Amino acid sequence: MRTLNSFFYAVFILLASCCFVTSNAQVSSVTLESLSYDDDGNAALLVKALDENGQFLNITQSVDLKVGGETNAHNFTKGKATVSGGDAQHIYLAVSGKTGELHRLRKGSDGNASFSNIPLWTSMIPPLIAIILALVFKEVLVSLFMGIWAGAFIINGFTFSGIFSSLYSVIDTYLINALADADHLSVVIFSLLIGAMVAIISRNGGMAGVVSSLSGLANSARNTQLVTWFLGIAIFFDDYANTLIVGNTMRPVTDSYRISREKLAYLVDSTAAPIAAIAFVTTWIGAELGYIQEAIETIQLDATPYALFLGSLKYSFYPVLTLLFALFLVLMNRDYGTMFKAESRARLTGDLYEKGTDRGEGAVDNSLEELEPVEGAPHRWINAVLPILVVVGGTLIGLWYTGSQSVATMTGQALTDYEASGFLGKLSTLVGKSNSYAALLWSSISAVIVALLLTIGQGIMSLKDSMETLTDGIKTMLPAILILVLAWALGQITKDLQTAAFLTDVLQGFLSPYMLPMLTFILGGAIAFATGSSWSTMAILYPLMLPTTWSVSMAAGLDPSAAMPIFLNVISAVLAGSVFGDHCSPISDTTILSSLASSCNHIDHVRTQLPYALSVGIVSIFMAWFSTAVGLPAIINFAMGIAIIFCIVRFVGKKVPDAPE
Repeated sequence: MRTLNSFFYAVFILLASCCFVTSNAQVSSVTLESLSYDDDGNAALLVKALDENGQFLNITQSVDLKVGGETNAHNFTKGKATVSGGDAQHIYLAVSGKTGELHRLRKGSDGNASFSNIPLWTSMIPPLIAIILALVFKEVLVSLFMGIWAGAFIINGFTFSGIFSSLYSVIDTYLINALADADHLSVVIFSLLIGAMVAIISRNGGMAGVVSSLSGLANSARNTQLVTWFLGIAIFFDDYANTLIVGNTMRPVTDSYRISREKLAYLVDSTAAPIAAIAFVTTWIGAELGYIQEAIETIQLDATPYALFLGSLKYSFYPVLTLLFALFLVLMNRDYGTMFKAESRARLTGDLYEKGTDRGEGAVDNSLEELEPVEGAPHRWINAVLPILVVVGGTLIGLWYTGSQSVATMTGQALTDYEASGFLGKLSTLVGKSNSYAALLWSSISAVIVALLLTIGQGIMSLKDSMETLTDGIKTMLPAILILVLAWALGQITKDLQTAAFLTDVLQGFLSPYMLPMLTFILGGAIAFATGSSWSTMAILYPLMLPTTWSVSMAAGLDPSAAMPIFLNVISAVLAGSVFGDHCSPISDTTILSSLASSCNHIDHVRTQLPYALSVGIVSIFMAWFSTAVGLPAIINFAMGIAIIFCIVRFVGKKVPDAPE
């Protein structure tokens, strides 16, 4: 009943918001001069754009056209562009910056073109609906669906009939496109295979053996959390692999010491992305170096991307402070806010997750937890550890192999730079040019095969029973996969509506050089929170903020030596802000996967993690400004940040009660 009520509330909010938008839509300074079609469906566009002074505005660099399901930049020459193909019947013209409008061009049934304007601020409605409804009603599926529906309704022109056509486009356009993406499918298959592996090693007694073996180290609630934290640091090369492996491995152990699922999900989430963001060799490094390289070429800076990345680490406040903040919480056995309530509930009552009547029976999926060892199965840790090592080692080997294949095709200056780089530089290039998704898929299917061979070879289960267990493991992942697909679809909505462009335009007006790192961190957090993606945030902000930072610093009269610390700080702030926003967002893929791996209700994970992420985030915002404005050595900056978060844990946090004997 609560889910049904949230659905009707969401529909009301959707209609009210969009009616308000419709009544306030105004004509932009961009005007459609003509739109004509030939017999093949090709569209010829003539657009006139004026700036605030009434002067002609060259829109070549600020225009994207969405034609059918594809969004591509189109070159306009004096306002003219041609779009080919039958899908040109529906065209969306996105003009950011001075105009701040999204324009929908349609060919009517009478053959004439219609032209409607959509203010860019409306692009915030879909993610806000999804986020607010998820936090208020604690029902993430309906909330995400309503956010996508709202975005599709906005794109389809605010008409009454558009309510129904946009409902269908949620399925036939956005969900289908989310699944049609090769990288997204790789994550889905990887997650399903990990679920299958976990089910097999649970039923064959391997996980029970791990629990028994870890009992020597994880012999208390505090030590169990320490082991979880160290495992999160150890699996540094990929945040997806980190999340799924650590969460699934440690859940039985943390359960045995009455550690709440919310705390487990926090420890998993707060180590996965932060360590992957700053480690020297990770699946993130290639994208980061690529964006830095583009900025170097734009501003003609004499430096290598890897050297700049290493130099920026001394300003990586949020990732480093988040890792240490989680460690301090564990060492001092303190928590505060909603996490303290969750931990107190778990220790005193044994309820590992909230089980109130308003939570619903499906609040937490315990399917994986319920996969007890089959009768008579030996509790051998090797049956679980070996498949997990195959995932970890296989991913590293896959990264090296696919990276080597890419390096082998390099020529010219790129090859010269690679050969001249040191060991870390070469290793970074290999991982950066690797196919991380292929590596994850290869390692996960290999791990499933190894788990099956160990199970069948020792006579623990028959082939038939093993395959049924494998299928059960895949089924347990489906609810979280559905959330993940909806989050991706909502991300596509925010891309189509130019949400990031709107946020960038709004927040980019404060351009003092020493304020840029702080502004970049806030902007990165806002975009990652609204879109649920660290990667898309980096893709947007690196090309925007790095050249801007250098230009603003030069315009302010700073010499290159004085501008370089600000430039390095901004490199780090983009990455740190992306991770910060990702930690706060209920539509983030890594946040969803952390909930999944820990068998924690997703909204409970967000609600308990949010105060901690905001605490570290606020300290990081201050440090981003202070570190360059004052110019103290990096070691002093970090010492200050560490001291602040230590005091927060010590004086704000409260002692978590011990479990009764």
